[in-house]
Amino acid sequence: MISITTSNMNGIRAAARKNVGSWVDAHTPDVWCMQEVRAPQDALDPIFDDFANRYAAAGAVEGPDGLRRVNEVCRVKGRAGVGLLSSLPVVETRHGLPRLDEDVDSGRWIEADVRTPEGYVITVACVYVHAGSAEDDVKMAQKYRFLDHMLVRLGQLQEEAASGGRQAVLCGDFNIAHTPLDIKNARGNVKHAGFLPEERAYVDRWLDEYEFVDVMRDLAGDIQGPYTWWSQRGRAFDNNVGWRLDYQFATPELAESACGFVIDKAPTYEARWSDHAPLTISYAV
Repeated sequence: MISITTSNMNGIRAAARKNVGSWVDAHTPDVWCMQEVRAPQDALDPIFDDFANRYAAAGAVEGPDGLRRVNEVCRVKGRAGVGLLSSLPVVETRHGLPRLDEDVDSGRWIEADVRTPEGYVITVACVYVHAGSAEDDVKMAQKYRFLDHMLVRLGQLQEEAASGGRQAVLCGDFNIAHTPLDIKNARGNVKHAGFLPEERAYVDRWLDEYEFVDVMRDLAGDIQGPYTWWSQRGRAFDNNVGWRLDYQFATPELAESACGFVIDKAPTYEARWSDHAPLTISYAV
C-alpha cells in the first residue's frame, strides 16, 4: 500500500511560514507532488531539508537522505514551479513536456518512476496547468498549447500501460473543474476560465479517448464535490463554495488498485497553509 498526495502550495515559502511542517509531521505521504512552489532553488532546498528531517523523525525514512527530491523551478521569477518528494526509490526522472520550451511553460511538469514495496515501477507525473483567463487571449492560448502537448504525453503513457509496461498517475492542479459536480456555482462560471466548455473537453478526452481514470471521482461516486480549492474572497471557504481543481488521473490497472482518498481541508480559514487542500489517494501496489 502506498499513499500519493498532490497539493498546490500557493508559494512554498508562505506555506512554511504558515506551519505546513505540522501537516508533514502528521502525514509523510510516500509520494508528495507539489505545484505552484514559486521559489528559486536556493530558497527551496532548505525547506526540502526541513521536510526530510520531519520524514526521518516520523520514521518514514531511515534518515533525511532517504527522501528523494525532484523539482523544476519556473524560469519566470515568482511563477509556477513543481516538486516531488518520495520515500520510495526513484528509478528515473524526466523534466518538462517535449517541444514545449517557452519560459512560461517551465516548472509545470516533472515525472518520477518510483518503485513500490511490491516491486512495481510506476510513473508519477506532477502537473501544474496554466490557470488561463477568459479575458486574456494570450493566457488562454498558453493554457491550450500546454494541454495540447499534454495529450501527446498522455498517449505515450497510455500506450505503455496498455502494453504491459509502467502504469502511470498524473497528480496536480489542472485548473479545470470537469463537471458541475466539481464546482459549487456551475451556472455562474460557464464563461470563466477553469470551467469553459473547451477546457472541460480536454478532461473528457483524457477519460474517454486516453482511458485515464479520475481516481477520486471513481471512488467517491457522483456526489457534489468534494472540492479542493476555495477563493480567498468573501466567505467562500466557510461556506464551502469551492472548485475541484486538484486531481489524480491514473491508468486503468493502477486506478483499480485505489483503496481510498482524503481531501485534507483545514478546519478553519485561519488554519490553512494554502488555498488548496491536499488530495491523498492510497493504492495497493
